Amino acid sequence: MKLQFRVWRPFLVLCMSAAIGASACPTVSAAQSSGNDQPGAQDRPASKDEKKADKSQDSAMARLRIRVSDNKDKPIGNASVYVRFNESGGLFHKDKLAELNFKTNQDGSVKVPEVPQGKILIQVIATGWHTFGRWYDVNQDEQSIEIKLDPPTRWY
Repeated sequence: MKLQFRVWRPFLVLCMSAAIGASACPTVSAAQSSGNDQPGAQDRPASKDEKKADKSQDSAMARLRIRVSDNKDKPIGNASVYVRFNESGGLFHKDKLAELNFKTNQDGSVKVPEVPQGKILIQVIATGWHTFGRWYDVNQDEQSIEIKLDPPTRWY
């Protein structure tokens, strides 16, 4: 075994040094051939302020206030509210569905922190009420959404 390793070791070292040297050479030759001491605007990385500006332009954010009540405008407290929206940057750069979970207070309202504008799914589940779910198109910075739950059907 050791004899084989001694024979292959110089070959592996030679291959590794050639691979490292080959990958380093194009960057050195490109830097020497440009002739400019200062990098161009294309070569320079974007600053933090530019990245924040690009991010804010790409995805505008919205704050939601959701109010859950029955048909008689009586608030429904302790209802589960699920807010789902598409978030970029998932596996293979596909959009993934992000979810936020909340409970309504005694006034039947929920304040949702910033979510991206666009299509948003809101689902409400409350004990003793029909489950509610609907897609909303959010296009404002602050938006209030009224949800009215239906009573369950009576089974005899």
